[in-house]
Amino acid sequence: MATMRVILTEEVPKLGAAGDVVSVKAGYGRNYLLPTGKAMLATESRVRQVEHQRRVIEEKERKRVGGLQELAKSVAGVDLTFEALAGDEGKLFGSVTNVDIAGRLAEQGFDVERRKVLLREPIKRVGEHEVTIRLHRDVQFPVQVVVVAADAPEPEPVDDFVDPDDLPSTEEDDA
Repeated sequence: MATMRVILTEEVPKLGAAGDVVSVKAGYGRNYLLPTGKAMLATESRVRQVEHQRRVIEEKERKRVGGLQELAKSVAGVDLTFEALAGDEGKLFGSVTNVDIAGRLAEQGFDVERRKVLLREPIKRVGEHEVTIRLHRDVQFPVQVVVVAADAPEPEPVDDFVDPDDLPSTEEDDA
């Protein structure tokens, strides 16, 4: 069987990730991978070029992960307390979402996107909750979120009673 070596330009399921040099059957490479742009022929110069690009990308990624780990260390010690109206049983009127958590982190000087705050579902109960923040596939950490019941202001009594004698008379009443 004839095979050919190709360099993948994007991830191909069950074959490899972008930048991988793989051997495939000639027909698969010639009829599918090359025409769709998912791969290019692996010549010696292209292989060297891709390996150099991979080293550069890995170095940038290493620096980025290092910076994110520093951010993770500083965010891990942050106190996130939310005050929300709650019923007698501790159930919130509303919820605390990943947007709220990202906003509170931004108030404290940490730039974390809302998509990086992992919540299975919004927090709807008073108490302590552990929320995972994932800045990168290699950098994730838990943060304690405390939700406390806010003191609801007492509603002012409303005087809805109207004495019928105080209403202005209409012509229909007189007739």
